Amino acid sequence: MKQKILAQGAEALIIQNKNTILKKRVKKSYRLPYLDEKIRKLRTRSESKLLEKSSKLIPTPKILGVSEKDKEITLEFIKGKKLSEYLNDLKNKVKIANQIGKNIAKLHDNNIIHGDLTTSNMIYVDANNHFINNQIKLKNNNFPFLVYFIDFGLGFTSSKAEDKAVDLHLIKQALEAKHFQHHEALFNSILQGYKTSKNSKEVLNRLKKVELRGRYKAQD
Repeated sequence: MKQKILAQGAEALIIQNKNTILKKRVKKSYRLPYLDEKIRKLRTRSESKLLEKSSKLIPTPKILGVSEKDKEITLEFIKGKKLSEYLNDLKNKVKIANQIGKNIAKLHDNNIIHGDLTTSNMIYVDANNHFINNQIKLKNNNFPFLVYFIDFGLGFTSSKAEDKAVDLHLIKQALEAKHFQHHEALFNSILQGYKTSKNSKEVLNRLKKVELRGRYKAQD
């Protein structure tokens, strides 16, 4: 199998090569060369650390290699479905949303902010997939599926309720845009899952304020 470009975003090029994914941060001509070098190097380091920490908490692609020099992260390829493309048609969508909420809670309890929580940055793997049957992680999973979180490129660490509330607001907006027919039921299920967080009350109260700010901006 030849290398295949899966995505080309503003920050990085995503390349599949057999069972691996290469995330390569691209140069930005509008930045001073030394500054661009520094930014890409720091973001590569930051993302790899967040992924490493997150992998101990929730399903994420395994890191196979990191090169700060080349601004690259090599990851395992998850043989699943991009959740944004399939969630609307899945019968167990509400259970999936609940699991997403629990995953977010685990990240936030460890002060990990994903920064780009959308269903496009989640991979769904079900029990009929050969890949999932080989995963040790399934032993502690209550449902016959896993939801992998990917792309921590905009992530950071923070203990602030504000940052955690904004993370939740992002997934709510993503559901409204991509899964509008079911967005209320899905987000309510995410919130139920999120209540497993030790700080859920504080964060959910802050979320209400974040949403109010969003409404005021929309009216301006």
